Amino acid sequence: MKFYGAIAALAMMVAGTAQAADSVKVTDVAGREVTVELPVERVILGEGRLIYGLATLDSEDPFARVVGWKDDLKKADPQTYDIYAAKYPRIDDIPTFGGMKDGTFDVEQAIALKPDVVIMNLEAKGATEDGGYDDKLAAVGIPLVYIDFREAPMKNTETSMKILGQLTGKEDRAAEFIKFRADHIQNVLDRIAKANPEKPQVFIERAAGYSEECCMSFGNENFGTMVEMAGGVNIAAAIIPGTFGTINPEQVVASNPDQFVGTGASWEAYSPGGAWVGLGPDADMVEARRKLVGLMERPAFTGIKAVENGQIHAVWHQFYNSPYQFVVIEKMAKWFHPDLFADLDAEATFKELHDRFLPLDYQPGYFISVTDSATN
Repeated sequence: MKFYGAIAALAMMVAGTAQAADSVKVTDVAGREVTVELPVERVILGEGRLIYGLATLDSEDPFARVVGWKDDLKKADPQTYDIYAAKYPRIDDIPTFGGMKDGTFDVEQAIALKPDVVIMNLEAKGATEDGGYDDKLAAVGIPLVYIDFREAPMKNTETSMKILGQLTGKEDRAAEFIKFRADHIQNVLDRIAKANPEKPQVFIERAAGYSEECCMSFGNENFGTMVEMAGGVNIAAAIIPGTFGTINPEQVVASNPDQFVGTGASWEAYSPGGAWVGLGPDADMVEARRKLVGLMERPAFTGIKAVENGQIHAVWHQFYNSPYQFVVIEKMAKWFHPDLFADLDAEATFKELHDRFLPLDYQPGYFISVTDSATN
């Protein structure tokens, strides 16, 4: 094979720089047993937003191990990128990659960076295998490990955090985060189980306003499951068979949801001048509220109960792709059942997460409702 002959020298270079470490079999979220030299010191992130999880463990410097990453964080979550860049300016110099799904991942560049491991999002597994990237990395002894905060996060987040803890040698730190997350989720579940309140019909719109088409949503995982855990009924669950999908405007009208929750972020890089709600740290909340109100002028939403009753909300989109989902579960629980969760403060929870696990100070901007008195 021409490819393997061309990179043989690079493979020898990788092997020649290996340091003494423990060779351990790691089982990733895809169920694959992968032999990795632990702890890893040089990491390639197949998606930049995987830094959300890694940052909770390498809290002093989340980028200390990162020798390469996909270029999505700067485009999909520019506020977070800018805050990290202000504290760790060298992240602008970390080599970036294209994606497995669009076939632009450069294997030779990855090998030249001498990674101890390549960490990929589970969603990219099919494209990785179709493109032969897994075989090419295996041929030169670079382990590939899958984790997941997006495809089935309510199933795979704990396992993914355990894997990150194992890879970095920070199992205790990972266990501390996992308990913090689990305790907050269980508090919501226990209260709902005990009170058994009437559950509102909820429409969760994925990337609301990102395009002119309506409506992207979630089925039986990710935000779809989070809505259910927060004490709501996800109206798209019976329509969308998997994690992601769409429902048409007529289905929204027919369902007549009691609550609307849209996900949003600053997507100027992807959808310039779009109607998206630009949430994230230090977001412009006046503008976010203006855009959220504007989204309700679309035909699918005029006259539905959520609009008539002012139950219109938006949340930071990246909760769908990070281990921080428990925060938005708390926020939605209070929106859906304000009396039952009168004492619950998701903002305080997210601040505590930052204080305990992240190197950044908490900055509000992750949630907005049309009833909020938005200020900057």
